Amino acid sequence: MAGDLIKNFPHDGVVTVNRVILKPEYTIDDLQERVAFLCENVKTYHSDTGFVGGFVCLNSGAVSNEGSTIGQAVESPLKEKEALIITFWNTFEDHEESHKSETFQPLFQQVLELCENGNEEIAYEMLWSGAAYSPEEAEAARKAKEDAA
Repeated sequence: MAGDLIKNFPHDGVVTVNRVILKPEYTIDDLQERVAFLCENVKTYHSDTGFVGGFVCLNSGAVSNEGSTIGQAVESPLKEKEALIITFWNTFEDHEESHKSETFQPLFQQVLELCENGNEEIAYEMLWSGAAYSPEEAEAARKAKEDAA
């Protein structure tokens, strides 16, 4: 169940994920500039038609050996070449309408020019999100678990 991590995100909202793998001739700066224009367009024209929020994250190269079961990798081969563009929408239909916008399409095409992997945007249904406990809440939660044991 969705929590309060993403303000105003409905419990049945949609999360979309674009995976970008940069072509060798492009830089992170190219990606940041083009995605910034694209994101500002979405905020400007779709904040009142279903867009709730989003973020872009870059593969740092770090691989969690504690959280991975595929061997003990030292560094991701896609370090600073792969980014995820993740957006939050009220409905999938709202998202689809945003892509039809005349102001959106040229900016979207400029981002796609950077991609060596083409583009596949997957829509996900949110199952859970949540913010960290405050120190007081964390202490109370630990005490409740200890008392139940």
